[in-house]
Amino acid sequence: MKAKIIAVVNQKGGAGKTTVAMQLAGALGRRGHKVLVVDADSQGTSTRWAASADDSKPFPATVVGLSAAQGKLHREVKKLMDDYQYIVIDGPPASDSPVAQSALMIADLALVPIIPSPLDMWASIGIKKAIEDATDINENLKSRLVVNQCQPNTLLVRDVLDLLAEFGIKMARSQFHQRTVYRQSAVFGQTVHDFGAKAEPAINEVEMLIDEVLELLNVKKSRKQS
Repeated sequence: MKAKIIAVVNQKGGAGKTTVAMQLAGALGRRGHKVLVVDADSQGTSTRWAASADDSKPFPATVVGLSAAQGKLHREVKKLMDDYQYIVIDGPPASDSPVAQSALMIADLALVPIIPSPLDMWASIGIKKAIEDATDINENLKSRLVVNQCQPNTLLVRDVLDLLAEFGIKMARSQFHQRTVYRQSAVFGQTVHDFGAKAEPAINEVEMLIDEVLELLNVKKSRKQS
């Protein structure tokens, strides 16, 4: 068993890296996969998210903090690849960080969460360059923009989405809309799947992203678990 590695990266804080990383990892874990989240952000948000779970219902993926590894992160992750099916790296908010660059060196797929606003788009230019530079070493690296906190019925968002289509990184088909349940799942240390029928739209968004990620990684889709 050799893990597929997904790096969730952006140079801008608040874009939703941890939300995407934890929902992705948790949903893969719920499908029965052995998943590790590498918390590579010194703020330790992923670690705190998992620690918020009730002892009777732990977060469905293992979380380990490795931000101290800095530019040697890829070496530490390599040591863990045989123990997991998927490793999701929650990167720091800085494209020029040695941690982010190290993560991209070893990743199979880079996901770039982005809020559809002009400021967020301009602030994400650096991560595009970092991904382009990483492909000089990691030739098989794939990448996708993941639109987060989307409000598709507003004119501004529609205009920004049109601009993102020309950003230079392909947009994922799946998007995370602006929903309270994403924040609630962090508070309780779970994924949106734990909030029942009221979370069904969010659950569908996460599951669509999982299916798209597996497709990009050339992995046969696993059966969804309740």
